[in-house]
Amino acid sequence: MADRLAPVTDLVRHRPLLLLIDGHSMAYRAYFALPVENFSTRTGQPTNAVYGFTAMLANLLRDEAPTHVAVAFDTGRVTFRTQEYPEYKGTRDATPQEFKGQVPLIDEILGTLRIPTLQKEGFEADDVIATLTGQAVDAGMDVLVCTGDRDALQLVSEHVTVLYPRKGVSDLVRFTPAAVEEKYGVVPRCYPDLAALVGESSDNLPGVPGVGPKTAAKWINLYGGLDGVLAASTQITGKAGENLRLHLDQVRLNRRLNAAVVDVPLELGVTDLEVRPWDREAMHRVFDALEFRTLRERLFAMVPEEAGEAGGFEIDVALPAPGELPRWLDARRGTSLALDVSGRATPASGDAWSLAIADGASGAVAVDLAEISPDDEAALASWLADPAAPKAVHGAKDAWHALAGRGLDLRGVAFDTLLAAYLCHPDQRSYDLGDLSIRHLHRELRTEVAASGDGQGALDLDLEGGTSEAQRSGVRAAAVAELTEVLAVELADRGSQPLLSDLELPLVDVLVRMESAGIAADTAYLTELEGGFAAQVADAAAEAYAVIGREVNLGSPKQLQEVLFDQLAMPKTKKIKTGWTTDAASLTDLFERTQHPFLAHLLAHRDASRLRQTVEGLIRSIGSDGRIHTTFQQTIAATGRLSSTDPNLQNIPIRTEAGRQIRRAFVVGDGYETLLTADYSQIEMRIMAHLSNDEGLITAFRSGEDLHNFVGARVFGVATDEVTSQMRAKIKAMSYGLAYGLSSFGLSKQLSISVGEASELMEDYFARFGGVRDYLAGVVDEARRTGYTATILGRRRYLPDLTSDNRQRREMAERMALNAPIQGSAADLIKVAMLGVERALRADGLASRLLLQVHDELVLEVAPGEREQVEQIVRHEMGAAARLSVPLDVSVGTGRSWHEAGH
Repeated sequence: MADRLAPVTDLVRHRPLLLLIDGHSMAYRAYFALPVENFSTRTGQPTNAVYGFTAMLANLLRDEAPTHVAVAFDTGRVTFRTQEYPEYKGTRDATPQEFKGQVPLIDEILGTLRIPTLQKEGFEADDVIATLTGQAVDAGMDVLVCTGDRDALQLVSEHVTVLYPRKGVSDLVRFTPAAVEEKYGVVPRCYPDLAALVGESSDNLPGVPGVGPKTAAKWINLYGGLDGVLAASTQITGKAGENLRLHLDQVRLNRRLNAAVVDVPLELGVTDLEVRPWDREAMHRVFDALEFRTLRERLFAMVPEEAGEAGGFEIDVALPAPGELPRWLDARRGTSLALDVSGRATPASGDAWSLAIADGASGAVAVDLAEISPDDEAALASWLADPAAPKAVHGAKDAWHALAGRGLDLRGVAFDTLLAAYLCHPDQRSYDLGDLSIRHLHRELRTEVAASGDGQGALDLDLEGGTSEAQRSGVRAAAVAELTEVLAVELADRGSQPLLSDLELPLVDVLVRMESAGIAADTAYLTELEGGFAAQVADAAAEAYAVIGREVNLGSPKQLQEVLFDQLAMPKTKKIKTGWTTDAASLTDLFERTQHPFLAHLLAHRDASRLRQTVEGLIRSIGSDGRIHTTFQQTIAATGRLSSTDPNLQNIPIRTEAGRQIRRAFVVGDGYETLLTADYSQIEMRIMAHLSNDEGLITAFRSGEDLHNFVGARVFGVATDEVTSQMRAKIKAMSYGLAYGLSSFGLSKQLSISVGEASELMEDYFARFGGVRDYLAGVVDEARRTGYTATILGRRRYLPDLTSDNRQRREMAERMALNAPIQGSAADLIKVAMLGVERALRADGLASRLLLQVHDELVLEVAPGEREQVEQIVRHEMGAAARLSVPLDVSVGTGRSWHEAGH
């Protein structure tokens, strides 16, 4: 039986190794190996086949270490085989819609890895592989063929091994000559003979009725191959022999069609397939677009530093002798220096090479905080805390926290390469310093030559032990220095410099204070709440079991499929590889259609489980000070919104009773009087009114009337006081939906009305609010022309898919173009408000403080006697965050808990 054997890299290799992959075959298997619903980009492009194929390729490159590699593709369904036999492969299912468009993406990835792709009109990938295999063996090479087509087994020999997928694309069976013979009972060169007799259903090649693999193998071994079998056909007795004689022509046809062509004329030979260094900059672009962050890291981890095409940094990193650091810093007074605070703990001291300072791309000093002298530490602390001493860093907020842990303050950050890269490329998935160095500097974070230096303390590389931590930190500081120059130019070209200097960088100080403060949590209440949700989980499960009369694993898709579609015979949901999907959206839709009690209890079980997990996460996050310290991320959302992580406090629902219960756990801390919350009222629609300059919307907001009643009255042609709750709900859904690129189909699903009714509703809306219609059409056209959208403050989002040939990606980009200016402007306004509130609190000497920002809401902790003054500050600063054509309305509430302070 064929099985996993030792990879080639585990053996002594004396010959070059060529890896050949059947592109279409393995991509198709990858598509079915991974659920398509779990793999797609934010623009809606399915990526499961791309991800699976690339992950398989990464494993092969790592485990097999080929010296040569190529991928062969089919050119289409018309080949010399279909010309001879039109029914060839005629029974294959139509290509799934979600698979279409993924093969070109695989080709893009192969291009960045500089792996050649080959195909030939009129031939299949098998034929290209067979031709290259023969050439390689003749040239003294070993060959690995990775394919899901068993016809390739005919190529197996002493120097040719076939890797055949047993499950998905990660579990590959290694077929050697012995393995083929053990599995099929014939030597590899006779496998096509066996297939000709047995037939191949995937190729629509019928075999001899009643002749299976064992019978075929017996005949082939007895008569010395297929020719011998055919010649002796009159001697073979029984029903099998009779059937053979009736199907001789089909057997001969099968054998002609499954024979591999070994002389396909190709533009490349095996010597052209040598492994080459990857185009890492192009890899970053493609992997960003596909949103493959983890997979990219896996691939890059496989590349030795010295293997990259990009150069490193020629840099001298000095360890100043005791007392030299003050003079070094003083000599550079007024000069912008680059700072790296990424040192790792050292076994000897348990501390870190905590920082390095570079005065350019060629020189740096490293400071070991475990060994620093008092005079040097005083000079360092003074320089770090000096707001007049300009510094460039990568990740100012993280640097501040790292230094604060040593009792050092960080001020005077004039440039942050992390934030600058985000502003230039907000849809990028990674802003790692090493990635940015490759992208923008075309250089690796490594030393090109060993540092020597002439002064006392100059470092030499420990070539056996690897680069020292000081050297690494110095290289990173040098990269920050060089990136600062490059990104400053790009920021200026995009008109984004003010966003960095006036908004994002000042906001770092605010976020640092908020993260350090945290928010107080009622641990006892959270524990009680967790117990309540746990009871709801158990109750919902028991009620679900009672409906079906047995216990099942409610978290198992396989068991749920059996209950829903077999036992209960419910309407089928979307077909996936493992059956019928049981994801949340599908089950919610199924419940709306059937109102089945089992689904009601199942959905209740899922909701309670999710809420229980949320509360458990909050309990784990409570620090020793009794407060929860979330982390605010500035570079996650492409629109500019802040993100909350560890724990995420932005996903606690506000409009459900369960969400309100959880918000009761966030309370005012000791020494403070109350929590105060403030948020913008209908901020997206106010921004829509401003950007569209629609007179109707502007009048609605200036009149002070309820927006949705005002709009509903005009759309439905009734008086304002005659707008029903149902009318108001429709208008509200549509108004906000339009700001997010909602289609008539989407509106129909949201409101449970027909597409025709939804289209008519939208037409009536636009007839009365033409400015909105014109704005929505114009913003997409403008973005398609310029390549980007912009917020009120000029934050750009680049959308290259607006001109994509792929309709799905293009339409998703169009929805993003509609959404980005509105949501991005809302994000900018709340950030401006945060800066204003923080400045005013500090200027007035108040002890009250900002704690949280959740979308359009601010949460503050108010000190005794400061409530009225704080409320006045918050209302003023939030209302003055931007000058729009409509007023910014701010709602404020106070209370002992976050819930009580809601409004």
